[in-house]
Amino acid sequence: MADSPVEPGGTRAAPERIEAAAGTEAEPVVPQLVAPPPRVVVKADLLPAVSAVSLISLLGLPIGWVWSRLAPSQQSVLGPQGRLTPLLVEGYHGFDTIAIFALLAFAAGLLTSSVLWLARRRRGPVLLIAGAFGSVVASWLGVQLGASFAGGLYAIPANPQLGDLITVAPEVGTYWVLLVQPLAVALGYGLAASWNGLDDLGRRLG
Repeated sequence: MADSPVEPGGTRAAPERIEAAAGTEAEPVVPQLVAPPPRVVVKADLLPAVSAVSLISLLGLPIGWVWSRLAPSQQSVLGPQGRLTPLLVEGYHGFDTIAIFALLAFAAGLLTSSVLWLARRRRGPVLLIAGAFGSVVASWLGVQLGASFAGGLYAIPANPQLGDLITVAPEVGTYWVLLVQPLAVALGYGLAASWNGLDDLGRRLG
């Protein structure tokens, strides 16, 4: 053969076997299958997310009703031009009404995150965003309905006179409380996701 090594004397050189170095072993080449990283499923989760927003929004009804029963009223004196001046101690009830609503919204948010996490096949950011958005709507409805329920409990007299003591219905004086429930949902859902430790949050096991 033309490619065979030839010694100077004209004879062919005998092939030599090259041994592997001591302490090293030849490793077989085996292809390793790497699972692709899980991706966010959007289309399949859109309809469940819309349903979650609708159901979570209905929480505003019980939140508003319970708040109207727990929030304290405010004793005020009717002044000139129909101005109501709260009594000295009664002025602190404005903070009480906000604190009670915030606690109710926080509890509702944690409960919502627990229920959403039980939907194993739909776990992910889409359902989390839906839960947060539905919680904002629920808190807004709770504020509006709570004021209506409280107004029915503490109606203003028909013909009030100057200097009369009037019981004023409680009301939430700030809309910052609308952020409490969605933050509670994000907190509860985030803690559950971090504790889970699976790449797909266990969707394939559902």
